[in-house]
Amino acid sequence: MAINRQKKEELVAEYKELIAKSPALVFTNYQGTKVSQLRSLRAKLKETNSTYVVVKNTLLALALRESDRVSPDALLTGANAVVFCGEDIGKSVTALKAWIKDAKVLTITGALLESSVVNGKAAESLSDLPTKDQTRAMLLGVLSAPARQLVQIVNAPGSSLARVMNAHVEKQQEAA
Repeated sequence: MAINRQKKEELVAEYKELIAKSPALVFTNYQGTKVSQLRSLRAKLKETNSTYVVVKNTLLALALRESDRVSPDALLTGANAVVFCGEDIGKSVTALKAWIKDAKVLTITGALLESSVVNGKAAESLSDLPTKDQTRAMLLGVLSAPARQLVQIVNAPGSSLARVMNAHVEKQQEAA
C-alpha cells in the first residue's frame, strides 16, 4: 500500500521524536508475528518506558540521518520493527528477550547504540547490562567503601585499648 508524502513526513517526524528519546534502538524481524502478539509485546515494553514500532525502513533511515545518527543499512532490510529503548537499556532488552522466549517468535537482528551498530548476538547481550538501579547500588557501594574503612581505622585504637583494659580488669579479678 502506497502512502502519500504527508503521511511519510509524519512518520519521519514520529521516528525522529522516538530517536531523540532513545539511547538505543533494537531491531527485530517481526515476520510471522500476529497482531495480538505485537500488542502483548508493546504492553510488556511499555513497562520499561520503551516503544515497539513496526517501521518503514527507508523512512527510518531518513529519520536517523536527519537526527545525526548512524544509519545501519545492513539492519534496514526486510520486515523490521524497532524497540526504541527507554532510559534503562538493559531492562528493555531483558523484557524483549523474555517475551521472545515465551512467544517463540521474533528475532533480534541488531541494535544501534548512539553511533555504534551491533549485530544480533551483541544486541542480545545488552540484557546482561545492569539496570539503572543496580548500577546506582554498585556505585554507592564503591563510594561508601572508603568511608566504611576510615571509620574502622578510627575506631580500631579505641576498641583495642578497651580490650586491653578489659583483659587487665579480668586478670585483677582472677588474682583477687
